[in-house]
Amino acid sequence: MPLVAHTPLPTLDLLKQQGEEVLELGQALHQDIRELHIGFLNLMPNASFQATERQFLRLVGSSNQIVQYYIYLFTIDGVERNDATQNYIDKYYTTFDKVRSAGLDSLIITGTNPANPTLEQEPFWEPLGEVVDWATQNVTSVLCSCLAVHAIVKHLHSIERKPLEKKRWGVYSHRITNARHPLLRNINTRFDVPHSRNNDVSPEQLQAAGFKILVHGAESGVHMAVSPDMFRIVYLQGHPEYDRISLLKEYKREVNRFVIGDRDTYPESPENYFNTEVEAIIKSYKQVIIEARTKNKPQPAFPEDEIEPLLDNTWRDTGKSIFDNWLGLVYQLTNVDRHLPFTEGIDPDDPLKIK
Repeated sequence: MPLVAHTPLPTLDLLKQQGEEVLELGQALHQDIRELHIGFLNLMPNASFQATERQFLRLVGSSNQIVQYYIYLFTIDGVERNDATQNYIDKYYTTFDKVRSAGLDSLIITGTNPANPTLEQEPFWEPLGEVVDWATQNVTSVLCSCLAVHAIVKHLHSIERKPLEKKRWGVYSHRITNARHPLLRNINTRFDVPHSRNNDVSPEQLQAAGFKILVHGAESGVHMAVSPDMFRIVYLQGHPEYDRISLLKEYKREVNRFVIGDRDTYPESPENYFNTEVEAIIKSYKQVIIEARTKNKPQPAFPEDEIEPLLDNTWRDTGKSIFDNWLGLVYQLTNVDRHLPFTEGIDPDDPLKIK
């Protein structure tokens, strides 16, 4: 608390409009409040790129620490970009070289959609490894999400993720397995987290490598684990950052893929996400779509506006609390003298640049 608008990033303006506290750079520089400098490596594909950015920044900005958060967004080569996303990156993102030169207190790494049979074949494999190798030596803590978890445990520990029999997709109940860890201070012992993935790293694989499992679900598997040193890397297989409608948007994309013939079967609903009223709407729409497809009739639009008000978010408060605990530990453990504050390296004529 609060985020600092040290760049003209549209997400910061949007969060401010939505009631989040965002300080202008001039205000921040005149306050005698300690800063934390957080890197955000966004690997998400084009369709989810800006939404994921907004979701994670909201979690950071919701933290209760008395500190100013400077967020430095960057990406790496190896993820295919359309013109719109690349233009956005060119305008609002910095580079890993500049971030590495200036230093960070913590780093968030998102997942992405794999396009190859193994992670080593992905074009982003080597650039991501370079970031991880630097961060594990120079950043107080790294928090990684979904596919980034699988890539990093493979890179650092040779742990191979395993394909699931079917996609793990929905909202699942979880229990804390290590209540004494400070990341879980004042967290409910049972809470929900969304998941959306086709592969899994099991608790047995992680424990064999010395990881500590903090949160586990009977249906979902490991949600949260930490590296053997208990804090340097925090692994989240689930998605506490998701909006209330994130799984709905994903489900809609899969339905539309069926409509245009990109998939042969109508998608199953995300588990434990739609209530009975929504399921009735979904069932009715499915029947209409299949009939229209069979008879080559016009196909009605997906009933998103009808469904959205009926959805619940049962995970956000816990996600905020975990991020609050994580950033609180970063605050306590970071050596404030180990690198020059970013504010001393900001070019006042171009705040996107780091001197």
